[in-house]
Amino acid sequence: MSMDITFLGTGSAYPSPNRGASALVLRTEGENWLFDCGEGTQTQFMRSQLKASKINKVFISHLHGDHVFGLPGLLCTISLNLNPQPDQPPSCVDIYGPRGLRRFLRVALEISSSQLLFSYAVHELETSDDQCPVEGRLSPEVNTSNDTLHPQERPGRTIKLDSDTDCYNLIDDKQFVVKAFRLYHRVSSFGFSVEEKERPGRLNTDMLKELGLKPGPLYGRLKNGESVTLESGRVLTTSDVLEPPLKGRKVCVFGDCSSTLGEGFKRACQGADVLVHEATLEDGQHEKAIDHGHSTPSMAAAVALACEARTLVLYHFSQRYKPEPLRQDGDDDVTELRKQAELVLQGSGTQVILAEDFLTLPITLKKNLSQ
Repeated sequence: MSMDITFLGTGSAYPSPNRGASALVLRTEGENWLFDCGEGTQTQFMRSQLKASKINKVFISHLHGDHVFGLPGLLCTISLNLNPQPDQPPSCVDIYGPRGLRRFLRVALEISSSQLLFSYAVHELETSDDQCPVEGRLSPEVNTSNDTLHPQERPGRTIKLDSDTDCYNLIDDKQFVVKAFRLYHRVSSFGFSVEEKERPGRLNTDMLKELGLKPGPLYGRLKNGESVTLESGRVLTTSDVLEPPLKGRKVCVFGDCSSTLGEGFKRACQGADVLVHEATLEDGQHEKAIDHGHSTPSMAAAVALACEARTLVLYHFSQRYKPEPLRQDGDDDVTELRKQAELVLQGSGTQVILAEDFLTLPITLKKNLSQ
């Protein structure tokens, strides 16, 4: 199964001609998941090879405008371009994010008299007081939403922190386990871990043919875990004929933060194939980054090192850092951010990549569990 990430916006604070506001899409066969949706994300979709109409899940890391202002407009644009079939109604779009997201969408859609041709459900993560300074916490009045759903809204879950794992359990289906973990920012922020479940290895067909077993129903029985008795009387079990299992891939996307909280991020992101982390300012601006609740390349690298990630992708750059092909004399050099992260990760084997708008990063499948 193919899997890749496409960055639609890699800039901080606001969209610019050089960098869109935060948004990226994780794409697998049959699934298109959007992480954050800053202002202008729908335009970035139109400039890319992706189709907004295929988005079936949305994950919002925090409620700052450069991560959420594009969501109401995107939902409306998806609706305008839908051509639903009577015998196949559109599926519900599941949206995950902090407390307050449900009310934000209700108010935006209600005041603009927006009607959607599909249903949606908002699943809110309960925040903790230590995720942001006092001034960043939502007031009780804002944080309390009434029970009146938007006409296309379906009831969503309120997800509590699992004290045993220090994570939020969002999804656990046949293909994926998705968790969220707490981060510290100027408002409550989260990161997300998407882990593909382990797959059984392939049948060793060469071995089966040598044993005189021809392709057919018996192959299917072995693949499904049943035993098969050969004419010689030998009993073949699944473990005899399956190659080593295929380890699932893991992708982790961090929201804005100046630090992690607790051990949740390590548990959720250990051994990540790709870890996406903000690096808003260079290391020389460390104090300014902290004051604004952000990270530098060295801070992002330290997180990747703690998680033993294979690849660290830096994004959410200050708009002062133009993409390298557009940089002119006197402009801040974005490649310095990669060098600063690489210095921390030297000898670890972790690759560092600078994200740019419309970069698509394939995530290859591991051959077996030993890799």
